[in-house]
Amino acid sequence: MKDIDIKDYKIDSKIAISDLKTRVNLHASEKKIEKELEKVRIKLGELQNTMYAHGKYAVLACFQGMDTAGKDSLIREVFKDFNVRGVNCHSFKSPTDLELKHDYLWRHYLRLPPRGKFAIFNRTHYENVLVTRVHPAYILNENIPTIKTVSDVNDAFWNKRFEEIVNFENHITTNGTIIFKFFLNLSKDEQRDRLIRRLDKKNKNWKFSPDDLKERELWDVYQNCYEDAINRTATSNAPWYNIPADDKPTARLIVATILYNTLKTYTDMKEPELDQETYSNIKTYKSQLENE
Repeated sequence: MKDIDIKDYKIDSKIAISDLKTRVNLHASEKKIEKELEKVRIKLGELQNTMYAHGKYAVLACFQGMDTAGKDSLIREVFKDFNVRGVNCHSFKSPTDLELKHDYLWRHYLRLPPRGKFAIFNRTHYENVLVTRVHPAYILNENIPTIKTVSDVNDAFWNKRFEEIVNFENHITTNGTIIFKFFLNLSKDEQRDRLIRRLDKKNKNWKFSPDDLKERELWDVYQNCYEDAINRTATSNAPWYNIPADDKPTARLIVATILYNTLKTYTDMKEPELDQETYSNIKTYKSQLENE
């Protein structure tokens, strides 16, 4: 199997989405890829336990991609071996009435992970510069005092919003949160095939909405918005990774490997040691328990 090198997926310079891969060949069977994923996710789960005991870092894993890119199943498979106490998953859909009474980042702040835990954002704070940029009328629902009409949602507005997002990410990384931003890069042809399969399967077609086709007609607009968002917000503190998503097992293994290989470089992340008094009396405590 071909080794997975983080550098092949990390975005550290300006990109054009049309140049990014949506499929990669690891030169391995699907079964071998799935077995390798099982090994990596077990190690990732063990590392998370250490992180939980260490209590100084948190991890925020962000997943963005077009509809049918495989976010739900990827999250299920990559984090399957985590202790449930150490991970929470949040899916950000249309803002509620309460959320609209606050600034657009408020609901994301509320769901940030405490130190020692993972949080998964299935769709993320980037919805606020993706969906809303494709449909700027949605911004009017936020009741921002300076925004009276759609014409007010101009370049200056987006420039400010991108600046706020970068500041948000810089703030939380400074305070111990390690951020991964994964762009599940799906080809338009593969999305079409997945939508057809979704319609064909009785246990899947409940996910389909005619609006899916309306959004698909805006494919090129979305791609341009993704490209701009990635280029404006790919920083050393909060990097983006392009995940070729046309093959689901491969995408899952790449994400798990990036997470594990990055986090294991945090060599200060260790379980705390027992205090000297407790350590010196281990034999006594063990004997007490055995002689109950």
